[in-house]
Amino acid sequence: MDMTTGHFGGSLTEEQRNFYNTEGYLVLEDLLNEEDMIAPKEAMQMKVDAIADDLAVAGLITDKLEGRPFPYRLAELFRGLTAEDFLKFGRSWRDRLPGYFHLMSNPKIVDAVESLIGGEIFSNPVYNVRPKVPGVAAGAVPWHQDKSYWPDANANPVITVWVSIVDATLENGCLHLKPKTQHSRVLDWHQETYTGTGYTALHDHQVRPHKTVALPVKAGTAILFNDRLLHMSTPNLSDHVRWSVDLRYQPTDQDSMPQHGAGFLVRSHQFPDRVATLEDWMARRVERENATSA
Repeated sequence: MDMTTGHFGGSLTEEQRNFYNTEGYLVLEDLLNEEDMIAPKEAMQMKVDAIADDLAVAGLITDKLEGRPFPYRLAELFRGLTAEDFLKFGRSWRDRLPGYFHLMSNPKIVDAVESLIGGEIFSNPVYNVRPKVPGVAAGAVPWHQDKSYWPDANANPVITVWVSIVDATLENGCLHLKPKTQHSRVLDWHQETYTGTGYTALHDHQVRPHKTVALPVKAGTAILFNDRLLHMSTPNLSDHVRWSVDLRYQPTDQDSMPQHGAGFLVRSHQFPDRVATLEDWMARRVERENATSA
């Protein structure tokens, strides 16, 4: 935000900002290209390699399927195994691999966020890499508000940036959301029992009155939404993994939520010398080591 004019910079148009502020979300089609996807995909493939190694050592598979295409390999590794076998590796991943830092720092994403909250931006520690695997109940995420995962944090606004790594379709479990629900307080929630993961969930009577929008999108699309907006995703009924990543950003003057991990300063017009590097992030430092800005 320009402190003298009160105007936001960034890449979004006034129309896009107005839509986000009114509806609580914004779809940015084709925000990322294939080159932008290389680093995060490499990180995901490193994780899948490690999982394949573990499954082989445990005697659960005899073929690591190293030649299979990216969308299919993880799905085929777990074909014939149980949901419990998959959940041993977590319902979502938060590994500190360089590819994820490069995604979180991508100027195309940060420029869009700047349009909404100004140019002093903190990358929240709650980021998730989500491999929605066919046949695993944990892939279906019930209606919830992201804010329910940090109800006591003094952080508002927190913007979720959900990025599709492969095409997200109605069949493989795309996002569904309830427009204009971002002004809701944090609703009373419970921990669901269906998936075996304890997702926070809302009751049907809390979400039924609001219109639902399904958002099938192409790979490289980013969906931005407020952390109070009601949203969910459906099960994966396809033969491949619906890969996505959800990132979160907030103004630097808000609670950095250290109880959830170490985020990092991703952009600052006031103190550019403090912006964290990959080395800082890998070392869990929130700002650049030996920064000289006062």
